[in-house]
Amino acid sequence: MVIQFGYEKKQVLQALRYHFITRPEIKILLIVVNVFTIISAALVYLHKIQPLSFLIFSFLWFLLLITIWKFLPAGIYKKSITFQDHFAMDIQEQQVVLETDRGAHAWQWNDFSTFMESPYFFHLYFNRRSFFLVPKDAFKDIPQLQEVRQLLRTKIKK
Repeated sequence: MVIQFGYEKKQVLQALRYHFITRPEIKILLIVVNVFTIISAALVYLHKIQPLSFLIFSFLWFLLLITIWKFLPAGIYKKSITFQDHFAMDIQEQQVVLETDRGAHAWQWNDFSTFMESPYFFHLYFNRRSFFLVPKDAFKDIPQLQEVRQLLRTKIKK
């Protein structure tokens, strides 16, 4: 099956946010900062620490959230020329072939380490940090989308 697609900025930014939030190191960092913020709030309430400590932890939490939610996705979007290209992707039983105006590249299914589905995209991971986004709206209809979803499940072992 051949699909053609380009990227919409809003959807890509959302997919990049989804990618960052699902990374284990980011999850741990968010948990640690939230725990410290809650502990500092309790200690301020019990008058064990000054309100400045709670303010600092709250600021760190806010800074972390803004960085993950805004700065990281926007920075990656601006740096990558991939999101300005138009693609044709041929999804076959043996491989995936991606074509642009500049050329084509084929990947065997075992080149992908895993995949993830977000609201607008399939994230096809080569390794923990490198992935390719395939927009769901590039598929003609729901049965075609379901077919690709099933193909991904059978061909890419998690």
